[in-house]
Amino acid sequence: MSHRLATRVRQRFRQWTPPSRRRVLRLLRHATIAATVLAVLAVAAAATALRAQYAGNPAAAGRTRGHDAVWLGHAWVDGRRGPADLALLRSRVRDSGISDLYVHTGPLADDGTLDPKLYPAAAAFIADVHRELPGVRVQAWLGDVVAHSGGPGLHLDDAALRSRVRDSCAQVLDAGFDGVHLDLEPVPSGDPGFLTLLDAVHQLTEERGVPLSAAVPQIDPLPHLHTVAHLPFSHPKWWAQAYFGQVARRVDQIAVMAYDTAMPTTSLFGGYVAQQTGLALSATPPSTELVIGLPGYHTGDMGHHAYAETVDAAVRGARVALARHDRHRRMFGLSLYVDFHATAGDWAAYRRGWGTEGGTP
Repeated sequence: MSHRLATRVRQRFRQWTPPSRRRVLRLLRHATIAATVLAVLAVAAAATALRAQYAGNPAAAGRTRGHDAVWLGHAWVDGRRGPADLALLRSRVRDSGISDLYVHTGPLADDGTLDPKLYPAAAAFIADVHRELPGVRVQAWLGDVVAHSGGPGLHLDDAALRSRVRDSCAQVLDAGFDGVHLDLEPVPSGDPGFLTLLDAVHQLTEERGVPLSAAVPQIDPLPHLHTVAHLPFSHPKWWAQAYFGQVARRVDQIAVMAYDTAMPTTSLFGGYVAQQTGLALSATPPSTELVIGLPGYHTGDMGHHAYAETVDAAVRGARVALARHDRHRRMFGLSLYVDFHATAGDWAAYRRGWGTEGGTP
């Protein structure tokens, strides 16, 4: 640096004074406002996109393909349900499009075993369904918490545990169930142990000539969101679309738990369901039944606003997406979660929007 240039720099430095506190606060305020505006614009853009997903003609998707389902509580297999309950279930399911009942039969123990004492009335219930609802399958809904970082639950990286889970699936098939419905949570996106377990159980169900189904998380609504969201939350909420596809190719039915979305309005929730349905349709092979879960429960918290997450909105969102992406797909259905919370209005909304109008809602 030349002497003249150095002198200029020293003079400029002596003339410089730090900004006043008021000016700093004004700059911070302007920056905060700008960041807030950008956030609002981003949210508004996302909301506009979801509302656009919700727009369309649901009638173009047609009606039920006869591949629908309903999740049933444990009371059906432990002896608490009686003839009156069965009569009501029959009236709701008969001629509706529902072909599968996922009845809670577990939970699995953390070592992968299943206590037969959990389902003493299973044989009688299965016989009742086969008599009263011919053609409807009763699948054993088996679930447990998946362990992470050495915590309690199922350690899917353990080959011995996976073998015991497979044995538990064989156990319920020996008891007369028409299939296995796995609901293991939370499985992080990309988990190889879960894929290996599905391969083993699917080999078993194919040998028995019955379906294997799985309840699964939602798909990333934004690229790689599952990676970012996994950091602050212990319960992974999304999967990468590619991993979803890997799971879908290993089962006969894949049921997306398309609820607990935190969406504040019915149009945003319906748009979100439409988005999820479109993503799932593109990732699920035609030979696998794709089932979209409907929120037939009414508890409220930060993740689920019951006034927004309605069966009506979910049905419309799924139908709009089906009409837009794959209206001729046959292996597609909806599933109501869950029977012990669903109201007569929820059943009516399913029949009115997608199932058949006949029968008692």
